[in-house]
Amino acid sequence: MAYFALLYDVVDDFVARRAPFRAEHLRLASEAHNRGDILLAGALAEPADTALIIFHCADKSVAEDFARRDPYVVNGLVKKWTVRPWTVVIGQTPEIASPSGGRLQ
Repeated sequence: MAYFALLYDVVDDFVARRAPFRAEHLRLASEAHNRGDILLAGALAEPADTALIIFHCADKSVAEDFARRDPYVVNGLVKKWTVRPWTVVIGQTPEIASPSGGRLQ
């Protein structure tokens, strides 16, 4: 399993415009979290112009599929999104190799 960061660049009035789509967005995110695909998700603040969702999954297509179905994306609240592999060096889960090359117990 690998880590991926899904980054959203959102519209200027995102907080004001998200209300009609928020419940469905949160439902999709909760389902992905319950499956173990999403570890963390939320908006960056001051300013609220970016959102970040951290995935832990087999490949980046899981995050890409989420973005394509997300009502925030579908309804134009996200100007641009990208999925990037994330190399985690601190706070790794036990199934990830330790820095010394051995497996963490």
